[in-house]
Amino acid sequence: MLLAAEQPAMRVGLISDVHGNRIALEAVLDDMPAVDELCCAGDVVGYNPWPADCVAELRERDVATVMGNHDAAVVEGTGFRFNRMAQAGVEHARSQLSEGHLEWLASLPTERLECDGRLKLVHGHPADPDRYTRYTYPREFSPRLLGEEDVLVLGHTHVQGVSRYAEGIVVNPGSVGQPRDDDPKAAYAVVDLEAMDVETHRVAYDIDTVQAAVADAGLPERIGTRLERGE
Repeated sequence: MLLAAEQPAMRVGLISDVHGNRIALEAVLDDMPAVDELCCAGDVVGYNPWPADCVAELRERDVATVMGNHDAAVVEGTGFRFNRMAQAGVEHARSQLSEGHLEWLASLPTERLECDGRLKLVHGHPADPDRYTRYTYPREFSPRLLGEEDVLVLGHTHVQGVSRYAEGIVVNPGSVGQPRDDDPKAAYAVVDLEAMDVETHRVAYDIDTVQAAVADAGLPERIGTRLERGE
């Protein structure tokens, strides 16, 4: 699937906000076309029942990943200003992750450059990882968000979208594990750095199985029920 290390990545798979949803992550990885590299814009854990499985999958695949706010909360032992669902997900992740999993999460940077510096990966806003940068507010998506990179990838909002400028592309691949754009299907994207084009994708997965696992784990019921509405 991956090209030799000395060859620059041209097609890059983009995921974000997996949030411990192993079933959705497996569906996305199975559906994704061939890419040269895979990048994740943070929040591997939180909310859903399988944080350890999701961390293990990304580690095994050597996915270039940045730290999201839920990842940071798990590592730092905090949940400041989190609602009940989010706090429950953080506590569940702490109970499930091994020392090695926690060390991997703790090692994640808040931003990273990939593909010879052509692609920047962040979680929220480039200047503030916890800031929601929404596609519903076009003034926030200006060329000023772009630095030297050609493509800026971010997550956090769980809303899929792409903005193109003369200076480059800003893309949110959407959420794998908890979409919030009224579409329950898991979201991801693929960027072609040679063509400077982005494909957005959605894939259905077994939400019923996730809801049953949420109940079995003793997590708040709405973590599961909101998945069927994409909210």
